[in-house]
Amino acid sequence: MSQMSAWALKYRGATVEDLDPPPALSTKSTEPISHALMNAFERDYTHLTVVSEDTRALLGYLNIPRLKEMLKNGTVRETDYVEQAMQKFQRSGKIYKVITMDTPLEELEAFFIGGVPGSSSNDFAVVTDGNRRFVLGVATKADLEEFVKRRPA
Repeated sequence: MSQMSAWALKYRGATVEDLDPPPALSTKSTEPISHALMNAFERDYTHLTVVSEDTRALLGYLNIPRLKEMLKNGTVRETDYVEQAMQKFQRSGKIYKVITMDTPLEELEAFFIGGVPGSSSNDFAVVTDGNRRFVLGVATKADLEEFVKRRPA
């Protein structure tokens, strides 16, 4: 039995809402990287969603540890725009799993380990409303692990 499936025994009907994910912090694709880094640092976030300045549509995300490596390697500079460092969501040909506050933790776990048809493993999930119009938060594998540690046996 894998550790992830052992965790499932502790979920007992819990949903993403029970993780109490922090509110989403989005950055615009046209903002400087330094601004996004400062916001992530102030809130101790490892991922920021990236939205369009005009439509607020979800374009992709910034993986902060990856961004720090890119800065260190000189791939990007702090004065560059976020769009130069973000990882874009692929719109065509990819099926996305909708993760909402009502998603059972078993489904979130499956999403993280790549157990959702058409997906690979994921480090984080963008939590949206059911219609995928609003980003409500970001849930990570670490959030799930912390929930399991806090949950009484």
